[in-house]
Amino acid sequence: MGPAVRLAALLAVLALQAGDLAGVAARGDTFSALTSVARALAPERRLLGLLRRYLRGEEARLRDLTRFYDKVLSLHEDSATPVSNPLLAFTLIKRLQSDWKNVVHSLEASENIRALKDGYEKVEQDLPAFEDLEGAARALMRLQDVYMLSVKGLARGVFQRVTGCAVTDLYSPRRLFSLTGDDCFQVGKVAYDMGDYYHAIPWLEEAVSLFRGSYGEWKTEDEASLEDALDHLAFAYFQVGNISCALSLSREFLLYSPDNKRMARNVLKYEKLLAESPNQAVAEAVIQRPNVPHLQTRDTYEELCQTLGSQPTHYQIPSLYCSYETSSSPYLLLQPVRKEVIHLEPYVVLYHDFVSDTEAQKIRGLAEPWLQRSVVASGEKQLPVEYRISKSAWLKDTVDPVLVTLDHRIASLTGLDVQPPYAEYLQVVNYGIGGHYEPHFDHATSPTSPLYRMNSGNRVATFMIYLSSVEAGGATAFIYGNFSVPVVKNAALFWWNLHRSGEGNGDTLHAGCPVLVGDKWVANKWIHEYGQEFRRPCSSSPED
Repeated sequence: MGPAVRLAALLAVLALQAGDLAGVAARGDTFSALTSVARALAPERRLLGLLRRYLRGEEARLRDLTRFYDKVLSLHEDSATPVSNPLLAFTLIKRLQSDWKNVVHSLEASENIRALKDGYEKVEQDLPAFEDLEGAARALMRLQDVYMLSVKGLARGVFQRVTGCAVTDLYSPRRLFSLTGDDCFQVGKVAYDMGDYYHAIPWLEEAVSLFRGSYGEWKTEDEASLEDALDHLAFAYFQVGNISCALSLSREFLLYSPDNKRMARNVLKYEKLLAESPNQAVAEAVIQRPNVPHLQTRDTYEELCQTLGSQPTHYQIPSLYCSYETSSSPYLLLQPVRKEVIHLEPYVVLYHDFVSDTEAQKIRGLAEPWLQRSVVASGEKQLPVEYRISKSAWLKDTVDPVLVTLDHRIASLTGLDVQPPYAEYLQVVNYGIGGHYEPHFDHATSPTSPLYRMNSGNRVATFMIYLSSVEAGGATAFIYGNFSVPVVKNAALFWWNLHRSGEGNGDTLHAGCPVLVGDKWVANKWIHEYGQEFRRPCSSSPED
């Protein structure tokens, strides 16, 4: 059995989605991993080359048209030009009968645009799909919610948390990149099409504001206009019961498009509604934020994410400490690992500099060709879901010696057997735009979970390695433990998922906070119960 077949079999055992493992991102999944987004730069560079050639061709054509214009204009401006001159009379007739026709119906313009279109069609299959645009828009809304970001700030290119009158800068980019009215409209429209007016209204309001400021300017790339934004925003306000705003925006729409009969009917309807219920003119509609999927721990989760992993009072707890760890292993005696006890219940430890920059880069490189959309257990199936946005790959230890070394180091530090079937192969994860994983357990909570297909029990422990750094966000939040751990490049986070009795530890409910800015990579080593009987003996005490 060849390596590719063995790997495919492994993925089936772990119940990952079947699919093409050639490494090409499926269309519609580009947004779910930053490495896939980065690959989208290549087709755009090709499109830039095509557009450059088109512009050069058009510039040459326009120069020639300018020459023709100047030549004919000079004849008209010269009052001494007699049509009695047979040569001039002939050229006038020829221009009107032939030259102008050739100018107007020049094939050069159509040939230039045809070459551009042909080139685009060749690149089109490598471009993100509309599902990627929707996914990227939802990512911006997620970041807006979790980090309480101002939509106006985002449109200006700044990441600011707004709480009441207080404004806090969460991240200061080296270069500001502002959004256009069309950009904001597309985000708002994704929310609008989902019936999510909580998010649609602020984005559409910003779109209207930006379109107003540039009204009359034509941009080839824009899909929407001020009228489109006003239309959608007016109906969104109507849907949430703010008739007064809907009427005002509809009237403004008619200033730009007075012949629109549908909008004229809407104005009459809104006026009638306000006449029947005058109180609606001053009533403030309270728009509830959607909670889909329903998340009971959302408030705690988001508060922990907003700390960005900061633990300002930890130094006050004497039972939390740092040390050099050898775990009585000869392997670590000459090079002990720096250990930081983060929390006691659940017991969570951070091992600093667990891997080197070279090892982290090597692991990322090995995984990248095999990345596929991450899935979660749904009964006996595995499905991609909105509450987990990332791509992942599974690496067998025989793929490269660096993985053998990594397993040896994990085993020496934890004292556990990390060889299959007592542990899973290394899972490498790359998070997407606003990539996250909402609160979940690593251990199985259902007897029908696909985890049990390995016939080695439940996941007793998690060893998670940060393979990159991020500029902001992406912390690991432990919901019931009420703490979060920031992304620390090359460090590893370890915790026990099960009590010694074999029962799941409910305090290990944790989440991967959305990545605000940066490219987050982690590697997970999940260790199972079987094979650890003498390494971590059982106990009947529920506290152990």
